[in-house]
Amino acid sequence: MNQVDYIVIGGGSGGIASANRAAMYGAKVVVIEGNLLGGTCVNVGCVPKKIMWYGAQIADTLNLYKQAYGFSGEQDTLNFDILLKNREAYIQRARHSYANSFVNNGITFIKGYAKFLDNHTVEVNGEQYTAPHILIATGSSPKVPNIPGAEFGETSNEFFEWTSLPKSVAIVGAGYIAVELAGVLNSFGVHVHLIIRSNMPLRQFDDMLSQTLYEELVNSGVSVHQYATPVSVTKQKNGMLTLATESLENIQVERLIWAIGRQPNVSKLGLENTQIALDTKGYVQVDDYQNTTVEGVYALGDVIDKAALTPVAIAAGRALSERLFNGKTHAKFDYTLIPTVIFSHPAIGTVGLSEKEAIQMYGKENIKVYQTSFTSMYTAVTNHRQSVKMKLITQGEDEKVIGLHGIGYGVDEMVQGFAVAMRMGATKADFDRTVAIHPTGSEEFVTMR
Repeated sequence: MNQVDYIVIGGGSGGIASANRAAMYGAKVVVIEGNLLGGTCVNVGCVPKKIMWYGAQIADTLNLYKQAYGFSGEQDTLNFDILLKNREAYIQRARHSYANSFVNNGITFIKGYAKFLDNHTVEVNGEQYTAPHILIATGSSPKVPNIPGAEFGETSNEFFEWTSLPKSVAIVGAGYIAVELAGVLNSFGVHVHLIIRSNMPLRQFDDMLSQTLYEELVNSGVSVHQYATPVSVTKQKNGMLTLATESLENIQVERLIWAIGRQPNVSKLGLENTQIALDTKGYVQVDDYQNTTVEGVYALGDVIDKAALTPVAIAAGRALSERLFNGKTHAKFDYTLIPTVIFSHPAIGTVGLSEKEAIQMYGKENIKVYQTSFTSMYTAVTNHRQSVKMKLITQGEDEKVIGLHGIGYGVDEMVQGFAVAMRMGATKADFDRTVAIHPTGSEEFVTMR
């Protein structure tokens, strides 16, 4: 039996952050990961996605905007092999950096899959380990629907294994993964069909964002199929896929991506050998301090039913280690006012409550909303003008800003600083007193009337 101070199950962003912080305070730490170090974000999530998104931005510039800025010449073409080569090199460097951090902090890394034998003992590769503190940070994996022919589709994981681009693709889903992949592939010249069960994508976000994104997707050439629920997939002799929906619509494409949500990775952890409880959705149940129902066992990241974002997992992991190994007994992560960016086309940035959430929480009489709409200056001189829309939601007599939302060119790089201001309790008057930086898109957030 191997005795250590801290066992971290999962080598993704949250687990790595918590392990490194604990080791810095002298804890003897073991990290167990059976898949690629770095987890979803580094390998099949935000990192490769963002590189593809940058590539799509360049494609838009070359295909839609360059002539308006005086650049001419033959159409530039995408060498997908070069993009993939450089993307994978970047990911390899990130993995190497994580491995080095373990060496520098004296962390033992074990390649393998951990299974609980009891509340405080895990087994990996035939060896048993025990610790007074164990963290479950095993992340999540894509869901696949239970319909005939579902196996002919792929998930976002397999998307990042593609070595060539199809001429057409169906993406089933209305969340951020679906719309991000739709935007990237559309910009790369793939005919994209976006299949959504309701009328709008990103329904959990502010209505202004989902409505504007829908309009921009359609304007850019994406075929959005509303109120479409898949019932089967068949593969034709020529390799084409036919996606049938409840509305009797048949959509033929070369490839199909399921982006219908994710599920926590708990099935192989041996939780049946413990008293660790799951909630009704199958996520590990935790309190505000990441404690599970077993003392000394914790969970964070995508394996719990809270904001499934890499920076959230990192911050929660560090806060947990501060509490466990640095004497900060009240340290915990605050899951409110989390800034979020969706790398759609165009990008979305959002912090705080949507208009509907604010009214529901405080009452319509206590909410005042400010909005603005304009054309991105970058696209205004072209024939492909793109809308930018922004919204501030304020509460009470002092008009405290409790929601900030924007969609349009450059919004992804605007919201971080505004999130700091909102965390500090900024009011609309504080925004009004701030001098605008002109000409920029971000100035609209401090000039709304």
